[in-house]
Amino acid sequence: MEYVIEMLNIRKEFPGIVANNNITLQVKKGEIHALLGENGAGKSTLMNVLFGLYQPEKGEIKVKGKKVDITNPNIANDLGIGMVHQHFMLVNTFSITENIILGNEPKKGTTINIKDAEKQVKEISEKYGLAVDPSAKISDISVGMQQRVEILKTLYRGAEILIFDEPTAVLTPQEIKELIQILKTLIKEGKSIILITHKLKEIMEVCDRVTVIRKGEGIGTVNVADTNPNELASLMVGREVSFKTEKTPAKPKEDVLTINDLIVKDNRQVAMVNSLNLSVRAGEIVGVAGVDGNGQTELIEAITGLRKVSSGSIKINNKDITNFHPRKITESGVGHIPQDRHKHGLVLDFPIGENMVLQSYYKQPFSKNGVLNFKSIYDKAKELIKEFDVRTPSSSTLARALSGGNQQKAIIGREVDRNPELLIAAQPTRGLDVGAIEFIHSRLIEQRDKGKAVLLISFELDEIINVSDRIAVIYEGQIVDIVDPKETTEQELGLLMAGSKRQKEGNQS
Repeated sequence: MEYVIEMLNIRKEFPGIVANNNITLQVKKGEIHALLGENGAGKSTLMNVLFGLYQPEKGEIKVKGKKVDITNPNIANDLGIGMVHQHFMLVNTFSITENIILGNEPKKGTTINIKDAEKQVKEISEKYGLAVDPSAKISDISVGMQQRVEILKTLYRGAEILIFDEPTAVLTPQEIKELIQILKTLIKEGKSIILITHKLKEIMEVCDRVTVIRKGEGIGTVNVADTNPNELASLMVGREVSFKTEKTPAKPKEDVLTINDLIVKDNRQVAMVNSLNLSVRAGEIVGVAGVDGNGQTELIEAITGLRKVSSGSIKINNKDITNFHPRKITESGVGHIPQDRHKHGLVLDFPIGENMVLQSYYKQPFSKNGVLNFKSIYDKAKELIKEFDVRTPSSSTLARALSGGNQQKAIIGREVDRNPELLIAAQPTRGLDVGAIEFIHSRLIEQRDKGKAVLLISFELDEIINVSDRIAVIYEGQIVDIVDPKETTEQELGLLMAGSKRQKEGNQS
């Protein structure tokens, strides 16, 4: 059997941790091969070895049957291996074409021939159904479009084998559909794909085979046609995983969050939240369902004090907090799990221990008369790291060195530990694996059962239906309907999210 890629018995160590222990991965030509594992299982590390970003301590790599030594990404490129990273590596002020040719510029004499390059980019983009405007600036295009630029970058360099690292983590449902189409086109054109993911639905839909790794060890390779999501989940986590969120019916009490006639404008002074009304009671989870860009971000920013409110009011336990300073809002009993954990959740170059007290470092016992007490800070951090199962070499490891799931658990630990009256959870499981999702959902329900109010904003409809007690549908900055998750379907929610009205009559049958 000829494989295009063989990684045989790869071992990769970092100080104090074996990231890959004797892992073997064999990829056939023309297949989409999934690499499945929990956050922090060692998937990205293994692919960074293949792409030449890391050197393995042991093992060998073969490309098309020949043993190779990939000491840097340029060698990987020369061997026809391209990688689309999870965090895009693009220059915001450059055009799409300038990003694609960077380091590989076609020259006429000493000048770069940008016109020729644009033509070439357009041709490649049309061949693979990528539909990009070669002259558009990166800063002006959507996340989904930026990902296409990353794919084009690898194709422009002649990649035959493409590695995708968690490609759907930052995409909307519509963009995910488009990406799946693109993957199928790439295979039709003779490429081979390795897909790093933990989304079982996507594996079942597009992959041919899947190699599972758990805690740095290879568990085995299976044909997708011969398996199912439950089996894959237990191979990945090492135990049975429940896809249904277990919870008793809510017992809501008084309103904790009350929003009346709220108007919030974006930076161009367009009202993104437009006369919105919403309430969340103690002891319930209200899910906000909507297509990205319908005012969700501005709503969260207004409640948490990150954006000014033009008119209307926001109250916590009947106390008006409209346009309060973020710290004052936090102290009024609001916890916030932000939708972008890197931008707004963590200081990536601080140790994880210090990140655990970002909301309370200025209070005793963490500081006195403006002087930090590091012993108290790290004692607290160690307690939270244990309680919230944050997997980290130590509490002084930098936050950026942790996997996404562990970064998220750290933020949730910090916010829940403060015992807020209202917990805002924005995209709390974006980019996380089934084990971490199960853990986070159970924590949100635990808050609800302690009599707290939880506002969940998510683009994952199954998450909204599974976890919420009531679902508020947002469209063009307004709550257009509130539905009972037990009596609705993804279909109906989808229609409401697109702005159609629900048929009230005729539902009595």
